[in-house]
Amino acid sequence: MLHFSELIKTIKTRREMLQVNQVMLAELSGVSLRTIKQFESGKGNLTLKTMSKVADALGLELTLKVKALNPDE
Repeated sequence: MLHFSELIKTIKTRREMLQVNQVMLAELSGVSLRTIKQFESGKGNLTLKTMSKVADALGLELTLKVKALNPDE
C-alpha cells in the first residue's frame, strides 16, 4: 500500500527524473502551480481527477485494487 508521503515522493522523483520543474508540470497537466507546490510540500491534498492529470503528464498510471479481506493474504 502506498502512503501519502510515498505518493508525494514518487511524483516529485519522477518529475525531477524527467527534468520537469513545477511550472512545466503545471502547464503540462493543466493543474495550477499553487496546487502542485502545496502537494509536493505535503500541505495539499489532490483530488483523484487532479492526481490523474499530474500522473498522466509524468507518464505514470494510477491503479486501484480491491483490498484482501484477510490482512495475511
